Amino acid sequence: MLRLLITGGAGFIGSNFIRYMLKVHPNYKIINLDKLTYAGNLDNLKDIEKNPNYSFIKGDICDTSLVLKLAKEVDVVINFAAESHVDRSIESPDEFISTNIFGTNNLLKSAFDAKIKRFIQISTDETYGSIESGSFKETDSLFPNSPYSASKASGDLIARSYWKTYGFPVIVTRSTNNFGPYQYPEKLIPLFVTNVLENKKVPLYGDGLNVRDWLYVKDNCEAIDLILHKGKEGEIYNIGAKNELSNIEITKMVLDVLGKDENFIEHVTDRPGHDRRYSVDILKIKKLGWNPQHDFDEALKLTVNWYKDNKWWWEKLK
Repeated sequence: MLRLLITGGAGFIGSNFIRYMLKVHPNYKIINLDKLTYAGNLDNLKDIEKNPNYSFIKGDICDTSLVLKLAKEVDVVINFAAESHVDRSIESPDEFISTNIFGTNNLLKSAFDAKIKRFIQISTDETYGSIESGSFKETDSLFPNSPYSASKASGDLIARSYWKTYGFPVIVTRSTNNFGPYQYPEKLIPLFVTNVLENKKVPLYGDGLNVRDWLYVKDNCEAIDLILHKGKEGEIYNIGAKNELSNIEITKMVLDVLGKDENFIEHVTDRPGHDRRYSVDILKIKKLGWNPQHDFDEALKLTVNWYKDNKWWWEKLK
């Protein structure tokens, strides 16, 4: 039996991970610490909020006394807490620097002081920057190109320093673009799905040829669970699905699932510094025993149908 502190557990990936863990490890105890910013939503966990092994604390990972108190109550800290929307980071970087750098350091320091057994820093493939061909390995240098990805890269490096300097049991995961249920409708897939359901056009940046690797969130949850139990301390693990598709391809697929044509596409001015292509090598985690289990087309249909069936969840957010 493990006791876990999940930070940012009311967000998209964090809430899916908590639900997954309570199902797969029903005897584990989980504390969810979340500040409940605009993207943190307790509706994401409505179905498990009364589980006796789950508890929620509203709070900020920058709050040293609170974080230290909670760290002393658990065996493991998994840090999902992050400001994560690139557009918002371009408009206002300050909150990204505060949460993703100072907050991460505060978590690491508190977890170190509390002598926890393992700390997992949840990060992103965006820290590597853009790549024209091939795929980034965990040993490659970081070249982040937005305030968001730069702040996440900084958090990763601070986490690594705790391993190298103190021998603190840190592991970093870098996953590709996640999609699935409970994703805040500012991200591409939920934004486009909900826009179409509202009979609105979908805003596609530039020429739409930016390429991303699309990972179903439940596959990411399985990967993090495996890393928690079998990952090697001090290591970084890329997590991807090799579903590399351009934004225009994804857009057409979403429209097709919804029975709509390309007249719903509205090309808009490209994002400043928009990375052209992300791609990560996943051989390392495959050697650990993980492979994505969900077929992309099926997972996309499941996701689209979830938003169709759960308008109660997203309508009030938009």
